[in-house]
Amino acid sequence: MKHLRGGPRKIKYPVRKPSASGLRIERIQKTFGTYRVLDDISFTVVPGEILGLIGPNGAGKSTLLECITGLLPVESGTVGWEDENLSRRQRRQLLWYQPDNILPFAGQRVAATLSFFRRTHGASTTDLEQLINGLDLSPMLNKPLQALSKGYRRRVLLAIALLSRQPLLMLDEPFDGFDLKQSLAVMDLLRQCRAGRTMILSIHQLSEAEKICDRFLLLDQGRMMGIGTLDELSRQAGLSPGASLEEVFLAII
Repeated sequence: MKHLRGGPRKIKYPVRKPSASGLRIERIQKTFGTYRVLDDISFTVVPGEILGLIGPNGAGKSTLLECITGLLPVESGTVGWEDENLSRRQRRQLLWYQPDNILPFAGQRVAATLSFFRRTHGASTTDLEQLINGLDLSPMLNKPLQALSKGYRRRVLLAIALLSRQPLLMLDEPFDGFDLKQSLAVMDLLRQCRAGRTMILSIHQLSEAEKICDRFLLLDQGRMMGIGTLDELSRQAGLSPGASLEEVFLAII
């Protein structure tokens, strides 16, 4: 595993083009009172890809993730895997959702918390040791989670998520609290852990999303504005090849 202090090697990873349907979201509608938070959201997530959920604050990114997991009820719509619609119980077997800013067992030492989740997920001690080293958590193991800085809390949450065995991993703002070098190192770690897994990452920093994601789903005020690779979205926006995600986002939104 790459160490956060040293930063990752610069490797060009190929973009995975959609070829088969894995997770299938169909016509999700969600309202809070009279306000429609999500309006007719439909998309698929290709097995093995990293899909970026992109949008400004209040776009509905976190709400969409919570609706997919079943944490929030929806007015209409279905969540499926290939040809089968999934119940909430089935989703728990398929999905691991890591919300933003939670503190599981906040008063417990980091070592005890990580050991608990390792046993719960059925991961090996080697898996845990690699994540501790890769996320530079060794100096924090004897401290309670609530005493850590925002960046170290984020590293612990990432370790918990990556110990999970569900094939679909959904992370809300996984790079929040990291500087650029740390974000690049975490991206490299996620790439190394992606074998056999699909990821949905909710990201508000467009430059970070562009570096890690294969495809992007653009949300604005609960509406899906576009989905595709950066090149596909550039063409949709009428921009020249090589446009940045920021340029595409501003042109479409």
